[in-house]
Formats: sequence, structure tokens, C-alpha cells
Amino acid sequence: MTAPDTVEIEPGGDTPLGSVIWLHGLGADGHDFEPIVAQLRLPDDLPLRFVFPHAPERPVTINGGMSMRAWYDILTLDHEGPNDEVGVRESGAILDALIRREQERGIAARQVVVAGFSQGGAIALHAALRFPERLAGLMALSTYLPLHQTLVAEVIDSPEAGNADLPIFMAHGTFDSVLPMQLGRDSADLLIESNFNVEWHDYPMAHAVCAEEIDDIRTWLLSIYEH
Repeated sequence: MTAPDTVEIEPGGDTPLGSVIWLHGLGADGHDFEPIVAQLRLPDDLPLRFVFPHAPERPVTINGGMSMRAWYDILTLDHEGPNDEVGVRESGAILDALIRREQERGIAARQVVVAGFSQGGAIALHAALRFPERLAGLMALSTYLPLHQTLVAEVIDSPEAGNADLPIFMAHGTFDSVLPMQLGRDSADLLIESNFNVEWHDYPMAHAVCAEEIDDIRTWLLSIYEH
């Protein structure tokens, strides 16, 4: 699988200590979270490369088949309805390719944080849990775990999955009308019940990211890289 085009922010003149691969939501692109790098106010002695990939363009069923950047098709607004399993797995392979590319650039898997918002967060959850090498951390914002029925076979009972003890940061808005918070909370609970290391946060916001959340992400990233 070929890695997609990306927006990248390098840590000044320093060699990166690690990389954060951050996937955007439906209809956005890699520029969407570019401003968050400055807002995180990371210390100079934590040089991280931020990689913001562009999702492929594809028709989205709930938007009348209009083509837009999307990590997978959304077939229905019924959250109990079918998932686009093929799309989820294809985008999971894209994320795997991005992690491999960071390794080729000298960043060990244990120094790679995988992050995503909404649709991007769903792919982050799906792919990071199945990745065969231990990653640094997983950040899933305003999202849910797709294909949850495969978690036991493909992650918990799989000798190929290497992230059973992965630190996971999950956050959601209590007023989210796009992806109701209960979907995220249910996914977090499923992971916690399966003995995954989940740190849950919720905020009085809609389907968005707020200043308090950015502060908490900063604290979490500093703990991941032991600052």
C-alpha cells in the first residue's frame, strides 16, 4: 500500500524524536489540524514530526454519493447499521504504510503516536490496535471503534497484534450531535473491559476540539514521551 500525500510539520532544525500521524475527519483534509501543532506548545527539547495525511476521495452514500475526502463510506446514519468494512480496512492499510514510512525515515514504531478525529479517529483505533509492533500511543478524538465485533479475533486473541498495553487517549464532546458521545463511551468501555489502557475525557462541546482538550492532549503527549 502506497502512503498518501501528506502535510508535514518538522521540528525546526532538530532531528525528530518521534512522529505523530494525525488523520482528519470526513470532508476535511490534511490541513485541518495543522494549526494544532503551535497550540500544543510542546517544549523545544521534544522535537516531533507531525504528519497530516489527506484521505482518498470517494463517494459518500449519506451525502447523496457526492465524492469527497473520506477514509471510508458512510452507508447510513443508523449507528447500528452496516459499516463499510472494505473502506475501513483499506484506510487501515494506508495508515500502516504511513507508520512504515516513518520507520524508513529513522523513527522507531515505539516513537510513533497515531491520532485521528471522527472518521480519522475510527481508522486510528482500527489500525493501531492491529499493528504488529508496539507504538508510542493512540489518540482517538470524537470517534468510535469500527468493526468492534472483530476485536477479539483480530486483536485480543491475535499473536500478530502488538499493542495490548498501548496508552490510549479518548475524548468526546458531550453535545456532539454528529457522533453522540455514547458511541465513544461505549467503545472506550469495550476497550477498558478488554484490559486496554484507556484514558477517557469528555468536554462540554459539539463535534469539535476545544482548548481544554488541547491542554489535556499536550499533557498526555508529554507523558508518552516521558517529559
